[in-house]
Amino acid sequence: MPRKPRFFLPDIPNHVVQRGRNRDLIFFESTDYYFYLDKLREAIDKYYVYLHAHVLMTNHVHLLMSTAQPNGISQVMQYVGRYYVPYVNQKYGYSGSLWEGRFKSNLIESESYLLACMRYIESNPVRAGMVEQPSDYLYSSYHANALGEKDLLVTPHAEFLKLSDDPVVRQTFYKDLFQQLLPDDMLQNLKNGYRSGTPVGSSRFTEKIEAVLGRKVGQALRGRPKNSLT
Repeated sequence: MPRKPRFFLPDIPNHVVQRGRNRDLIFFESTDYYFYLDKLREAIDKYYVYLHAHVLMTNHVHLLMSTAQPNGISQVMQYVGRYYVPYVNQKYGYSGSLWEGRFKSNLIESESYLLACMRYIESNPVRAGMVEQPSDYLYSSYHANALGEKDLLVTPHAEFLKLSDDPVVRQTFYKDLFQQLLPDDMLQNLKNGYRSGTPVGSSRFTEKIEAVLGRKVGQALRGRPKNSLT
């Protein structure tokens, strides 16, 4: 069966998910997470990719990235894998591929889903029952986006910056969004989106993608407005 094509538009965020083979662990101790993040930082710098949100779970990663380079995100994932897979294999005596397969990704409409996707990513450890608050989890961008901690990996997206010109106000507003869980329909749309490669956003978003690419990409998935607290 031929591989389903990935869709790309310059500077449109991509939600990228990569899992361990058979959903096995890909991180075993703290040094593994930091090694991965170090290689990710090298890769986004090398290929001119911007990382807006991330979380490293024990057996998978979520990354929200944008770039003007058509192959930039694929190059980032290849670069990280080129270093991280041998690192794990050598350190733990494994062999072969670490990943489930190709990474999954889909386009996210900034105006309606950027903040929802960021919250989805950074709340992952809470939904998994690993921590009570996103701030309790070390390996995510929540500390940068909500708490203002320095993170060389994270570049704020323009839609995130619209929350306020004042960084403290912006962080407070963003942090307050986490007081309520994401609505079930938005959660499902985000999950279905990366699993199927389907763009998530409005019908107009889909039409824009189809006009640029010159082919059908499937119906965009819709949900509630970006600032909904219900």
